Amino acid sequence: MSRYRGPRLRIVRRLGELPGLSRKQPKHAYPPGQHGQDRKKRSEYAVRLEEKQKLRFNYGLTETQMLRYVRRARRVKGSTGLVLLQLLEMRLDNTVFRMGFAPTIPAARQLVNHGHITINGKSVTIPSYGVRPGEVISVKDNEKSRKIVERNLEFPGLSNIPSHLEFDKAKMTGKVNGVVEREWVALQVNELLVIEYYSRQA
Repeated sequence: MSRYRGPRLRIVRRLGELPGLSRKQPKHAYPPGQHGQDRKKRSEYAVRLEEKQKLRFNYGLTETQMLRYVRRARRVKGSTGLVLLQLLEMRLDNTVFRMGFAPTIPAARQLVNHGHITINGKSVTIPSYGVRPGEVISVKDNEKSRKIVERNLEFPGLSNIPSHLEFDKAKMTGKVNGVVEREWVALQVNELLVIEYYSRQA
């Protein structure tokens, strides 16, 4: 299944606030469609599916990528749900978004794809790259890259910088000091239900 490229507000109306997908707020609080205001009680499967979809759409992943991350999380000691969230939060595109270089995760992915971001001075064009403690993330030192990011920094997607990141706005540089803590994950999601959803597949 390919990455979603349709109307973002439609997804926000269906799943609730997704800070990584869109900054816009929908006019209506109920889901889209003819029966949006008249939803019946959902099954356990539907609840788990919705939590999984929140993660998928917020971080801009394909179904194959999600399954791969769940399998990686299962191999790590500790809470599988927490490890999954940490793997997703430590992606380069999400880290660029959390530092304010881009207003949304799709915009951050584009910045990375187009070569505007460097790690430890070297250009990295892989949005799924997992950043590690000690790495320094910067905007490429050229006028075009700096202008794009300067414009984005005026209206960042999220105002709070997570505690595991250190950010210098003047130099347009950030440093990863550790792994993200659960309280700094901006998305309201029940990660245990996501793990339960994948329990038969992973």
